[in-house]
Amino acid sequence: MSAKFVKGVVLAICGALALPAGSVLAQEAKTLDELLGFVKQGQAAEAAENRQREQRFANDKANQAAELKRAEEERARQEALSTELENVFEENELLIATKREVLKEKLGTLTELFGHLTSAAGDLASNFEVSLASAQYPGREVFLRDLVDKMNNSDALPSIEEIEQVWFELLRETRETGVVTTFSAEVSSPDGERSERQVLRVGSFNIVDTDGNYLSYQNEHLSELPRQPSGPYTGWAADLVNASAGLNPFGVDPTGPSGGSFLAAIIDTPTLTERWHQGGYVGYAITALGVFAFLLAIYRFIVLTAVGAKVSSQLKSDKANENNPLGRVLKIHEDNPNMDTETLELKMSEGVLKETPKLESGLTLLKIIAAIAPLMGLLGTVTGMILTFQAITIFGAGDPKAMAGGISSALITTVLGLLVAIPTVLMHTIVNGRAQRIIHVLDEQTTGIVAEHTEANLRS
Repeated sequence: MSAKFVKGVVLAICGALALPAGSVLAQEAKTLDELLGFVKQGQAAEAAENRQREQRFANDKANQAAELKRAEEERARQEALSTELENVFEENELLIATKREVLKEKLGTLTELFGHLTSAAGDLASNFEVSLASAQYPGREVFLRDLVDKMNNSDALPSIEEIEQVWFELLRETRETGVVTTFSAEVSSPDGERSERQVLRVGSFNIVDTDGNYLSYQNEHLSELPRQPSGPYTGWAADLVNASAGLNPFGVDPTGPSGGSFLAAIIDTPTLTERWHQGGYVGYAITALGVFAFLLAIYRFIVLTAVGAKVSSQLKSDKANENNPLGRVLKIHEDNPNMDTETLELKMSEGVLKETPKLESGLTLLKIIAAIAPLMGLLGTVTGMILTFQAITIFGAGDPKAMAGGISSALITTVLGLLVAIPTVLMHTIVNGRAQRIIHVLDEQTTGIVAEHTEANLRS
């Protein structure tokens, strides 16, 4: 048998047995006897390994059986404990029901009383959170909140001292609503700086500092209003701070105990200047037009008043004076005493026509301004409404106040237009009346002179 054949048989047997690479059977056999020896050794090693594996399996099975037994014992113990706890729970429920019946029997009619006490304490605590008296007596609502929680979350009864404390706080709050007192407190300025100030509290309605600035009480802290009420209110407040006795005027917010909404509405109301600025560029243009119309009307009124005075002086004079329209018209007759009636009438009519444009100067412009101002106001209103509805389209109409504010701003230009048009119409009427009065005098005197000249020619 050749060596190649032996090598092939050895490799086939090693591959079939899946021998490890490092074992002795992996060695290359040179003869069949060596090959048989290697196979025998491999079978012995494999048998030993199988016995070890079987021993491990047996040990694992024994351990798992022990763990299962312990788990079953623990389950039985927990089930017994659960049954015991259920029995205790049922016994406790019966005991609680019995105790509640005993408590209900002992309370009797006091149950309704404690209900009213809880309601009163809760309402009083809510009032204390916004009451100006809490700025002087902080922390009063903490006791009331604790009392309400105690009565709502447990079966404990309030003590006599706690009931008396609620009654005391209610009486003190009632008293503080009618007291004007001064005390020291920490106040925040509009820029955020805090400082100790001497403040004066007028009941539960308003609180001011020594400079007369109105303060607000929010989140258990006093702060100066960023915008003070206009008018004499701050001056009155300062006078009241410095007063020692007697009656003193003072602006009282009747909604102070409920948060001071009336004072907030007043200080948030735009001033005339702010409303004027709300008109925008159209409002500025209307204002400029109104100022121009006012100045023009005043100027023409002064000029026509002076001309009217000169015309009145001319009526009293026998000699024509060229410093007034009537004198210049009469000068035509003085310069042409022998002119025929038709020519004289034409020349004097020409003189009146020359004077009329000077007297009516600016009247047409005033009339145009009176007609244009409302149209400009309407233009501004339409533009503002377009912007308002565009904002509503983008941001929605969830806030009626914002929408009303935009519409209010848009209507400012209409108001400005009417404020310009109405006085302009009145001024045009007055100025036009002055001019027409002078023109009427000119026509009257011209007609009289022509009539006298005609009569004189007829006599001659």
